[in-house]
Order: sequence, then C-alpha cells, then structure tokens
Amino acid sequence: MKCLYFLSPNLTRTHDVSDDLHQAGIKDFYLHVISRDESGLRKQQIHSSNYLETLDVLRDGFIGAALGFLVGLFGILALMYFRPFGPDVIVPTFVYVILAGAATLFGAWQGGLAGIASENRKLARFHDDIEAGRHLILVYVRRHQEEAVRRMMQACHPDTELAAVDSHFINPFSRVARMTNPSQPQPPGIRSTPV
Repeated sequence: MKCLYFLSPNLTRTHDVSDDLHQAGIKDFYLHVISRDESGLRKQQIHSSNYLETLDVLRDGFIGAALGFLVGLFGILALMYFRPFGPDVIVPTFVYVILAGAATLFGAWQGGLAGIASENRKLARFHDDIEAGRHLILVYVRRHQEEAVRRMMQACHPDTELAAVDSHFINPFSRVARMTNPSQPQPPGIRSTPV
C-alpha cells in the first residue's frame, strides 16, 4: 500500500477531491486531510487526519524504546558486575527480563511524550503550504488502485498537485521527498511507479 500526497488549494477543491475519491472507491479510512482549518473540514464532512499522521509519536516512541532497552541492558550488566546483593546471591533471570522490559517501556513512554510535542517529520516538508491555507490530502492506495487514482486526479483536478509518494505512511523511518513537478521523474528515495 502506498500513500499519495496531494496539495489542494482550498477547502472547496478539497471537498470536490474527497467526493471524487469516494466515487473512485476510496473509503474514508484510506483518505485523510491535514489542514489548519479543522472546523472547516468538520463542516464539510471531510475526513481529517489523526495524531499518528500529524505528530511524531510513533517515530519518537520507537527511538525512546530502543534507548530504554539499551539503558536496561546497561543496568543488567551493572547488576551482574557489581553484585549489590552480595557475591553469593544469584539473581533470577526473570529479574533481568523485568528490568530490561521496564526500561524499554519507560523509554517508549518518554519518546511518545516527546513525539506528541513535535510535528511528524514527513509533514515538515509541507508545513509552509499547510500554514498558507492549502490542504494536504493523504490517499492510501493499493497497487491496483494507484494508477486509476492518479489518472482521475490529473483529469478532474489538475490544480491539485501530486506532491509526494510514500511507500507507506505508517513506517515512521521512511523518507518522503517532495516532488517539484509531477511530470518530472521522482527523486531518489521515493519508491513508486513513474507518472
């Protein structure tokens, strides 16, 4: 499944795009709009984005979990080396597992909290457009739908720009390079079929 990023110039055009995508077989679950005007999206009954798409919760959570796991391993090594309970006391294995698990969960929690405070890195390239009043439309398509959606968008909504293609939005570590012109070849790092 791929995520197609379209930039729409205004709310009316976004509503038209949403209606046409629904007619093309794209359900609300696979169509999300990121906008500065959330109330306008609600009034127009346009499916808006969620926190996993707009905030860096997943990415920072995974990074925090990895760092927490490393701290847990360091704590296990320190416990084995210093033997704070005495040289003859053997610490059961489940204590080590609990220590590593607790450190990993704490790291994930801390990372998630940091992610709540930051914009999703994939959307950073579109920040100025969204602040200027444009609407970023995320369309999740399967391989067999991608070409039909692109053709429909090009034919019915030429003023709505295909801005980027991501192999899948949910992977928090994949990079999204913004396309300068949809008719030009895509930059390296974007895995997609040519337009």
